[in-house]
Amino acid sequence: MNESAEQSPLIEQRGAVKIITINAPPWNLMSFAFMDTLEEEVAKIEADDGVRAVVITGAGEENFSAGMNLKELIQGVEARGGQFAVLDQRLRVISKIENMGKPWIATLFGYCLGGGLEVPLGCHFRLAAEKGAQIGLPEMDLGSVPAWGGSARLARCVGRDHALDMILRARKISGPEAKDIGLVTEVLPNDQLKSRALELAEELAAMPRLAVKAMMDCIVGHETKTLEQSIADERAAIHATFDTPDRREGFNAFVEKRKPVFNQ
Repeated sequence: MNESAEQSPLIEQRGAVKIITINAPPWNLMSFAFMDTLEEEVAKIEADDGVRAVVITGAGEENFSAGMNLKELIQGVEARGGQFAVLDQRLRVISKIENMGKPWIATLFGYCLGGGLEVPLGCHFRLAAEKGAQIGLPEMDLGSVPAWGGSARLARCVGRDHALDMILRARKISGPEAKDIGLVTEVLPNDQLKSRALELAEELAAMPRLAVKAMMDCIVGHETKTLEQSIADERAAIHATFDTPDRREGFNAFVEKRKPVFNQ
C-alpha cells in the first residue's frame, strides 16, 4: 500500500483525553508529515499536565494504518537525511510514547501493518476489532525486517515463539488471535471499538495522575530490570505519592464511603 491522500492528522482534546487520528483514508499511511506532526504532538502531550490519556486511531472504518508510505520513502528519504535519520525519528517518537508516563490506547482495525503495528506496540493498551483486522509485521514479504522497534517490542509483548511465527512467516493475525496471544487487551465489535477506546481513556484520565505516572515508570520496561530494581522503583513510587492531595482524597473518600475525585 503506497498511495494515500496527504492530509494532516486530526488532533482533538476531550477533557483530559487527547485523540490523534491518522487522517489519510483509506490506508492511513504514516507519511513524513504525519510523523513530524506526531513528534510535535508527543512533546506537547508530555509537557501538558492537563492531558492524562491519549487515543490514537485511524480515520474511517477501513484501516488503522497500513504503515509507512513506501513510495514517499523511496523518493524522499535522502531529503530527510537518509534512511537511518528517518528510522531514528520513528524510534524516538515511539520511545517517547512508551515512556512518558501517560497511558496511550491504540485501536486496531483493518490493516495494522508494519509501522501500523509498531506505533501501537509503543502504546500501553491495544484494542482490536472483532472482525476484519489484519495485524502483523510483514516486512519479510519485502525482503526486509521490522525497523521501528517492532521485533523487540513484539517479542516482549507476546513472547519469542509468537513473535518469530508472525515475523518470519510475514503472518497477519486477526483481532481474536491477537487477544489469544496477549497482543491486545480487548476485542470488540467493530462499531464499538473507537467509543470503547475513548471510554477507557476517560477512565484512565480520572485516575490519580501522579500515581499513574509512578506505576507506569515502575512497570514499563520491567523486562530489562532485576526484581530488586523493580522493588526499588516501587519504593520510589510510594515516596512520590505518599503525601499528595490525591492520596488524601483517596483515603478520605474510602472513609466517607464515596467515589474519589482525583486530579483537582
